[in-house]
Amino acid sequence: MIDITVVVVALKTVTLLLGGAVTYFATKAWQRTGSPALRSLAIGFGFVTFGALLAGIADQVLAVERTLAVLTESALTAVGFAVIVYSLYVD
Repeated sequence: MIDITVVVVALKTVTLLLGGAVTYFATKAWQRTGSPALRSLAIGFGFVTFGALLAGIADQVLAVERTLAVLTESALTAVGFAVIVYSLYVD
């Protein structure tokens, strides 16, 4: 039987690696072009990635209540996606 905690940690790790890569490349593109849209895109993906990191730390390391970890992740994900949507409208 597969331990669900191991699966969650593995998926969070993949999320952090991929989210970190997207954030990194968006930041590099912003630095190269100076585009406000790319800056906002990088910030948005940074929020989403940071939310996953913070929720994982809260759940696995700090042992806070799981609903608080999910609430934290959901809030930062919502903020991140709002900034990403904003980046699509910035010139």
